[in-house]
Amino acid sequence: MNGLPAAQVEHLRKRLRDEHAALRSEVAGELARSEQGRHLDLAGRVHDRGDEAVADLLEDLEIVALDRHVHRVRLIETALTAIDQGRYGLCRACGMQIGSARLEAEPAAERCIACQAAVESGQHSPTL
Repeated sequence: MNGLPAAQVEHLRKRLRDEHAALRSEVAGELARSEQGRHLDLAGRVHDRGDEAVADLLEDLEIVALDRHVHRVRLIETALTAIDQGRYGLCRACGMQIGSARLEAEPAAERCIACQAAVESGQHSPTL
C-alpha cells in the first residue's frame, strides 16, 4: 500500500478526473478544428511556397500539441488505474512511496523525485 491518507487519494483522484475530462474535451476540439482546417485548405489552396511552409509548420505544431495532450491523458489514466488497484503513489522505478508534496504538485507522477531526476539526467531509461 502507498501509505497516503484516503482523503488525500480521493482529493487527487478528483483532480486527475477533472484534468482528464478537460484534456479529452480539448483534444476533441483540436481534432475538430484540424479537420475543419483541412476542408478549408482543400477548398482554396494557396499556391505560394511561403504560405504553404507556414501552413505546414502550423499543422506540425498542432500535431505536437495534440501528441502532448494525448500523452498526458494516458499518464492520468495510468494514475487513475493505480488508484483503483491500490498502488497509487508508488514509484514505478524503485517501488518506494512518492512524496505527498510531489503528488500534490503532479498528481500523475509515476516516479519519486530521485528516480525522475535520474531519468531526466539520462542515468536511467524513461521506461523505468
